[in-house]
Amino acid sequence: MSDSTPSTPDHRAQMARMVQFFEAVSPHNLNRLGEFYHPQARFKDPFNEVVGIPAIQHIFAHMFVQLEQPRFVVTHQMLQGQQCFLTWEFRFGFKGFKTGQTQTILGATHLVLDEAGLITQHRDYWDAAEELYEKLPVLGGLMRWLKRRANS
Repeated sequence: MSDSTPSTPDHRAQMARMVQFFEAVSPHNLNRLGEFYHPQARFKDPFNEVVGIPAIQHIFAHMFVQLEQPRFVVTHQMLQGQQCFLTWEFRFGFKGFKTGQTQTILGATHLVLDEAGLITQHRDYWDAAEELYEKLPVLGGLMRWLKRRANS
């Protein structure tokens, strides 16, 4: 079902601030999540499903512990009413692996905003098998072999 309600200028301004924040997110500014998320916001991605700012903060903090220089680059954004959709590139390096290469995951995020422009629902969509597992040194070979077997 499509929401045909036009976006308010306040929602557009809030979306611009959110995009700027996501692209600059770091361990040092995670305390700003409350500027963008409702206290009981729901967050879901291929690995997590949590409720509340502290739990969302933990997911972002864990990302910085596990990965080298993770960052998001928002490539497109759409806003209609209280629905926001972002496509992005997530760039990072694997800690502990000697690949030295920047990895990129392509994904999308669906955000639902409340009347105040705070995120009440955050859902990330990306293919963990293709975008992550296939890039891991040992697991990647197995995943590519499984993919070939499934396609033959």
